[in-house]
Amino acid sequence: MEIPETDIDSVKKRLARAQGQLGGIIKMLDEGRQCTDVLTQMAAAQSAINRAAFSLIASGIANCTQDEAGEQDLAKLEKAFLALS
Repeated sequence: MEIPETDIDSVKKRLARAQGQLGGIIKMLDEGRQCTDVLTQMAAAQSAINRAAFSLIASGIANCTQDEAGEQDLAKLEKAFLALS
């Protein structure tokens, strides 16, 4: 898949943010923090991962949806989007 390096960097930053949030969530659990606070942070981490995935698909849509012959494969595109739901 050929995706511009700037787009890859953006996805990596989003994933690094999510990774930091996950570490924070584990720490919150260890500290016995309120369930609602933990769930709020979990939602934020999930959102960061989802945004990274959507960004990756949007950037690489031409390459991510090609079959072996280089033709657009709409079923492959649909599967990629449904995997995010």
